[in-house]
Amino acid sequence: MFRALIYLLPLALTIYAFIDCLNTPEDEAKHLPKIAWVFIILLFWIVGPIVWLAAGKMRQAPAGGRTPSEWHRNHRSQWVAPDDNPEFLSALKDENKKDESLLKDWEADLRRREEELKRRENGESPSASGE
Repeated sequence: MFRALIYLLPLALTIYAFIDCLNTPEDEAKHLPKIAWVFIILLFWIVGPIVWLAAGKMRQAPAGGRTPSEWHRNHRSQWVAPDDNPEFLSALKDENKKDESLLKDWEADLRRREEELKRRENGESPSASGE
């Protein structure tokens, strides 16, 4: 069991450091380009991951929340269900107002056309019967 642990711990450390290096933005890798860190982690099996974790990355969280977990955490709270989203509800109200005004315009146009049609029918029927 102890022999397996001797190989599994460095392997797990290497995998963790490799994934951490890949997920780190290029400008947050310190001292070397990110691709160089990937090669160091993969070539120097035990020392590479330890050096990456100790000196390869800026460890304080950036102000803009640029790490993947912080990006999801910060932006997930902004998206809410449509019933709770005030911007969505105000957009619906605006759209409803536009639709209501359009419907009122159509109804007014329809009434005007019906009255015009009635006037034509009333005005033309006496002249048609008089001939």
